[in-house]
Amino acid sequence: MAKLIVGVIFGGQSGEHEVSLNSAVSVINALDRLKYEVVPIGISKEGKWVLGTNPDQVLADGDFAAQLVPVALSTDPSHAGLISLAGDHEFTQIDVVFPVLHGTYGEDGSIQGLLELADIPYVGAGVLGSAVGMDKIIMKNLFAQAGLDQAEYLSFTRKEWETKSAEVLDQIEVGLGYPCFVKPANLGSSVGISKAHDRESLQHALALAAQFDRRIVVEEFIAGREIEVSILGNDVPVASLPGEILPCNEFYDYKAKYIDGNSGLVIPAKLPQSITESVRESAIKAFNSLDCAGLARADFFVTTKENRVLINEINTMPGFTQISMYPKLWEASGLTYPNLLDKLIELALERHAEKNKRKTSFELE
Repeated sequence: MAKLIVGVIFGGQSGEHEVSLNSAVSVINALDRLKYEVVPIGISKEGKWVLGTNPDQVLADGDFAAQLVPVALSTDPSHAGLISLAGDHEFTQIDVVFPVLHGTYGEDGSIQGLLELADIPYVGAGVLGSAVGMDKIIMKNLFAQAGLDQAEYLSFTRKEWETKSAEVLDQIEVGLGYPCFVKPANLGSSVGISKAHDRESLQHALALAAQFDRRIVVEEFIAGREIEVSILGNDVPVASLPGEILPCNEFYDYKAKYIDGNSGLVIPAKLPQSITESVRESAIKAFNSLDCAGLARADFFVTTKENRVLINEINTMPGFTQISMYPKLWEASGLTYPNLLDKLIELALERHAEKNKRKTSFELE
């Protein structure tokens, strides 16, 4: 039986480039070579696609080697794969793509749209689910429409902040108070996020967020536990056992996630059974409300005083190292890392087949 050719795309132009490399190392090393032929595909910080390297080598070298073969993805559905740009135009077939890309240009619907044009199956959410899962403002609006409980929030454009800063500050102080969290609308891994305690720190936080995106979201502070749930599936998703984050810093920022290494993970989270079920049900509801597919990690707060379950956000391509929360939650729920990868590839092929079945049915009519 022929092996399935899996293209693993990593790197990218976002601020989470190195996070993607670490995730891809784990994915590539864990894919079963008896089932899959793995094709590593790197994207440099400048957006150049290259073939012939592994992410662990890129991490060691600090950059992609200049002698690697530049490639482009064929958007001709009859030639699903990569075309060499080195002069020989050699073609590399790809059966399914695992886009281990975090943040902008990888998790926001951009590469998903390219893969849709190429008609190549891929792991994870489609264009819509990826785009709204990346945009914190649209995401929160959809959560509200779905009836999910969440923290109060306000949103502003960079232009509003630059031209009406005093009015924006007043609106936040009256509507949300201190402390509050300030975030770029479109960014992951807690990049550009600040906790503001007073007017001065709020000004700094808004200025920082505005450097990363033209839209800013500000959220009220919630005193509570940080709980995460992994979701797996397409039209009938299932939720893992929940886990709890014990951040080593004031909140679970980029440094706490990837640099300090001192944050704690409690898996499964020690919650009353009723709260556990509420979190899992809300995770699936959030997943469906954004039209996600394949996988996602839903992040919650469980309030200290009342045990209220509040949805914070969904991440449609969460960190994927062997020690990342998404796979660890599935491991605690009975699904090993290699089997999880098998299931995600199976879901990608299932979703692609369903799409083509609808397309064929429409054409026959």
